[in-house]
Amino acid sequence: MTMKLLSMLVLILTVLGAGCSSTSKRESTGEYIDSAAITAKVKSELIQNKNVSALDVSVETYKGVVLLSGFVKSSKEKELAEKLARKVEGVKKVKNQLNLR
Repeated sequence: MTMKLLSMLVLILTVLGAGCSSTSKRESTGEYIDSAAITAKVKSELIQNKNVSALDVSVETYKGVVLLSGFVKSSKEKELAEKLARKVEGVKKVKNQLNLR
C-alpha cells in the first residue's frame, strides 16, 4: 500500500513539474508531458520492485527514449532495471548507463 502511494506521489509531482518547466531539447509541450509521464511510470516501476535500488537510479526521458543512470549493486540489478523500464508503455528505447558500485 505504501509503495503504491509513493509511486502515485512520484507520478503526480513529475507531471506537475512538467507543466512548470521549460525545455531546451526542442520537444513540443505534448512530447514533454509524455516524456515526463513515462519518466514517472518508469520510476514507479523501479520503486515497486524490491530488487532495484530505485533511489540510486536516475531516470530521464526524451521522445520515448529512456536514459537510466546512477549506481546499482550488481549486473543482475542493472538488467532488471532496464527490463522494468522497457515494459512501460510509450518507451521506444532504453539507454542503460547504470554503473556497478
